[in-house]
Amino acid sequence: MTAELDARTLEALARAAQAADGSPPVNDQALVEARTGEARLLGDERAAAVLRPGEAELVVHPDHRRRGLGSALARRVVDETTGPLAFWAHGDHPGARAIADRLGLVETRRLLQQRAPVERRAPRLRDGDRVAAFRPGVDDAAWLDLNARAFADHPEQGSLTQADLDARQADDWFDPGDLLLLWRGDELLASCWLKLESGQPGEFYAVAVSPEHQGEHLGGAVVDAGLARLLDRGVTTAALYVEGDNTAALRLYAARGFVDHAVDVQFTLTR
Repeated sequence: MTAELDARTLEALARAAQAADGSPPVNDQALVEARTGEARLLGDERAAAVLRPGEAELVVHPDHRRRGLGSALARRVVDETTGPLAFWAHGDHPGARAIADRLGLVETRRLLQQRAPVERRAPRLRDGDRVAAFRPGVDDAAWLDLNARAFADHPEQGSLTQADLDARQADDWFDPGDLLLLWRGDELLASCWLKLESGQPGEFYAVAVSPEHQGEHLGGAVVDAGLARLLDRGVTTAALYVEGDNTAALRLYAARGFVDHAVDVQFTLTR
């Protein structure tokens, strides 16, 4: 007998898969929308799919792999949806790539997972600039505005709403001291959000720079502030996700010792 799939069952399945694979099989926004009911869930505690508009993420429990469950679920997703559909293969798992080949999906996006040893670097700030911790209920609107402008072309990050921010603040891993804001007077110029979970590297969850202040080395400044924060919290390994075609960000991270660790691939079905 299998349990009906709900958000709690999905989260337990995702934890089991992450423990086996080393990377989360479902992104945080999908988990948030699973909890709120905005995402459609298919499957059970053995294999699950999270459906959002134009996008799907699949996960199969490590104890139930190589039995055709993933293929059957992916086919069901295709049959029960219409229009273009993107599938994420987090960690570029061989099983996911095999399913993509069978369904005739085309690779359309690569998201690199990078890691580096944490070393302290003093942030280079202009006179008058300051880095401060996020203040819940005070800085929400300023941060959401910065995030929307910085990630205007990003399919996931740029669409975060107050409800999404509230949901992340309710997560066990959230610490306002890990969301660092770079201010110039009353203007928020950049931010660095860290995600720390037990047994995992310290993740640079999101680094945002105001488009109006590109070229001022603000990204490097907030990343260096983030590295210092990780050291202060006893974290020795940093991790991040970066688009494979983001040359400027790749240069910034390479200068701080980040190298490729794994890759997330997006496969698209056009119909």
